Amino acid sequence: MSGEFIEWLRERDDEQLCALASARPELVTPVPAHLAGLASRATSPSAVGRVLDRLDRFSLAVVETLAVQPAAMSVTDLVELLARAVPGPGEDAGALPGKGPGKGGRTAGKVKSARAMLAAPVSATVERLRMLALVYGPCEALSVAPGVREVLEGPAGLGPPVFDAFRHSPQDRLELLIADIGLDPAAPGPFADSAAARERLADLLDDIAVVERLVAEVSPQARAALGELAWGPASGRVPNARREVRTSTAKSPIEELLARGLLAATGDESVALPREVGLFLRGGRLHRDLSPEPPPLRGTSRDSGLSDRTAAGQAFTFVRAVEELCERWGFDPPGVLRTGGLAVRDLKRTAQLLDVPEQAAALVTEVAFAAGLIAASGGVDGEWLPTSGYDVWRVKCTEDRWAILAGAWLSTDRVPGIVGDRDERDRLLNALHPDLRRSAAPEVRAATLGVLASAERGLAPDLAAVLDRLAWEQPRRRGPYRDQLVEFTLREAELLGVTGLGALSAHGAALSSGSKARPQSRPNGAIGNRSAADLLGPLLPEPVDHVLLQADLTAVAPGPLTAELNRFLALAAEVESTGGATVYRFGEQSIRRALDAGQSADDLLSMLERHSATPVPQPLSYLVTDAARRHGRMRVGTASAYIRCDDSALLDQVMADRRSIPLRLRRLAPTVIASRTGSTALVDSLRAMGYAPVAESAEGDVMITHLEARRAEAAPPAKVTSSFAGLPAEAVTAAIRAIRAGDAAHLARRRPTAAPMGQVPRTPSTATISALQEAIKRGTRVWIGYLDSQGNATSRILEPARMEAGYLTAYDETRAAVHRFQLHRITGVTDISD
Repeated sequence: MSGEFIEWLRERDDEQLCALASARPELVTPVPAHLAGLASRATSPSAVGRVLDRLDRFSLAVVETLAVQPAAMSVTDLVELLARAVPGPGEDAGALPGKGPGKGGRTAGKVKSARAMLAAPVSATVERLRMLALVYGPCEALSVAPGVREVLEGPAGLGPPVFDAFRHSPQDRLELLIADIGLDPAAPGPFADSAAARERLADLLDDIAVVERLVAEVSPQARAALGELAWGPASGRVPNARREVRTSTAKSPIEELLARGLLAATGDESVALPREVGLFLRGGRLHRDLSPEPPPLRGTSRDSGLSDRTAAGQAFTFVRAVEELCERWGFDPPGVLRTGGLAVRDLKRTAQLLDVPEQAAALVTEVAFAAGLIAASGGVDGEWLPTSGYDVWRVKCTEDRWAILAGAWLSTDRVPGIVGDRDERDRLLNALHPDLRRSAAPEVRAATLGVLASAERGLAPDLAAVLDRLAWEQPRRRGPYRDQLVEFTLREAELLGVTGLGALSAHGAALSSGSKARPQSRPNGAIGNRSAADLLGPLLPEPVDHVLLQADLTAVAPGPLTAELNRFLALAAEVESTGGATVYRFGEQSIRRALDAGQSADDLLSMLERHSATPVPQPLSYLVTDAARRHGRMRVGTASAYIRCDDSALLDQVMADRRSIPLRLRRLAPTVIASRTGSTALVDSLRAMGYAPVAESAEGDVMITHLEARRAEAAPPAKVTSSFAGLPAEAVTAAIRAIRAGDAAHLARRRPTAAPMGQVPRTPSTATISALQEAIKRGTRVWIGYLDSQGNATSRILEPARMEAGYLTAYDETRAAVHRFQLHRITGVTDISD
């Protein structure tokens, strides 16, 4: 590592080091022992790659420009070099000049105008790069930090330097190449080694006049091939790339370039354009087109109020869809596939139940799973069931329930959009399948919503415009799934109600800006100031607590229903149609389902009378009372199972029914029939035959099915670690203080400091805490007594940095390292500051 970089880092003040640690928290987690350790960590390939991934296109262009320079350069020279990449009006940014720097090309006035435009943005960018420790040095001599050049593969789309491009070429081949292009009759004879020959070749191709002459010698087809490689990628594949060819024997365009060193064979079938040749072809410009401003967002303008209301309607619909899904799965759960996930037929049934397309049903299912509202039950024959967390979620108000769902969607690494696709082994990816995880999904969602938030209020950007903006903001993070994930995010945000008519809503903007997606109640019941839930609440429709009962056994809900009434109708009726008003239909099967859940005829009629705006129609009353009269007359127990009924004629009818033959029934008494079929299967079979039995316990009591009783154990939500997670300001300050203390000891090459002689300090607990807090505030050293794991008292000389959660973080001079100490083990404190 460069000693200059360590010294530059050491000269930064505490405020600048705190800014570095805040922007790159991975550098102080855990806290390094000294500044040399911090520098080593900051220049490691993983750390450099991580921070480069966060740069926008303009900042990355500044780093790349400095990285390709052989020596440090001033900010003025940097602006001059970058100004060449700013195209003037009507100028083709990608045209190859065919001349070296300064020959022909742009007018002095255009370059001057570009310099004036870039001066301020370049200065601001350099300061930010200094803060990130990617660039160091004064404004007169800027350099990239150690490790940056190694991580930047092909900066600005340029190929490797000549010295590296011809690394694998044999020495005799290099000597022939130098002889062909050198035009110097007194050229040196055989070189001492391959490195010396490569140095000579690099000197030749670094001469603009030589490269200009070589390019002029080749055919138009060869120049066209150079044009394709000039702006990157600067490599390609050709057969037999290592062929021996001279300028006098070259026949094809590729051979013309190989014979003149304008292309270098980097493998048996790969070639690369040397960096010096690429810079000549670009006319001294490192970048094809450079602008300090991001590309504008194009799209359709929407009325912001209409957009917010539309998004609120979608949010309400999504919350109700999740609630309906969990309620139905509570008493009719689908099975878990052997490989995990939800069967295709079960997803189709769910889509029919929710009256949405299968892709939307997959989103509802995945978001409910990510929020911990559904989970797989244990056992061999697992089922997808609601969790106990669902019972807590459903009693919250609608806006808080939506905030929980939206927050889970934003942070989950599962991708509902790929449900129905196939993996690399051509296996179908089902909903809730374990292989739906994509680590980049949370960051792509956050970045996409950030782009929407930066747009004008009410603007619905096009997909292409969003992709262009993200390509500018994150030029290095363009993985194979990125564009697909962005498309999924925009589509899912609309279904969730984060956006309305394609424009980011007010509550969606609050969600994307970091408002708490999982609101925590305050003592007064209020939620955090202007959170997503606060903004959504006033836009939601008021729930109604009544329906309109009609004589055709239907009920019309004139709006969204209260949670209690909605659950009752989901139990006692079937949804016939949705829209502006939801239509429910009562039937014998749905009424029996409510009776099975423990409701009586009086309970059902009382509920209907209480929540109906019209009198209960007579046909509906007859349906309820008739179903209740027949319900439970026949009882099924365990023999394996038995049938008991006081009406012997009814049992005669069962025995005479041919459909009962598979049940293997046997009459034990006039009122009792035994069966070898299990009780559950027996109940289902008798109901299929048109009877209405109920199950009873071994004591003879009716077994009532409680729908809410079927719950799965909630799985802990998967933790998605973001590389952008920050640290509290207090933690950053404490870390820098500890690093400074360790660095002072490191510079002084201190040996472990012996503790003072005598009895270890002993002070009351309150005095110990106060003394440590004062030492942290003043930055002084203290002598403490500390009990080790065996209970033995030891002495330590510390420079305290931070105290929280029962621990003290400090630089231990007796161990020459940063340690954490448990406060309850500190026996006492004595100040030993100079």
